[in-house]
Amino acid sequence: QVQLVESGGGLVQAGGSLRLSCAASRSIASFDAMHWYRQVPGKQRELVASISSGGSTNYRESVKGRFTISRDTVKNTMYLQMNSLKPEDTAVYLCNAQGYWGNTWGQGTQVTVSS
Repeated sequence: QVQLVESGGGLVQAGGSLRLSCAASRSIASFDAMHWYRQVPGKQRELVASISSGGSTNYRESVKGRFTISRDTVKNTMYLQMNSLKPEDTAVYLCNAQGYWGNTWGQGTQVTVSS
């Protein structure tokens, strides 16, 4: 099994930046894919960004050009660099990893963007 721990959330003003981290308990090099999701109470969880085992990335339309997903296979950590943050980016951000074992979620980290 795999454990994921997110960090880096916080309170930031609109236009600011944050970098989220997702540390895995084992090597991420063999993971099929890793993702960042976000959730607002009362709304459906939404996929923000994905990175495949080959390093290909995908983003939801509303964050393209502002967010960057990356990973460090030496540190076994995935990142989400978030720039030009907007109040509508406020949510709990969760990382997800997919592999031969199935699917694993982190506990989430709160991001709050003030206007």
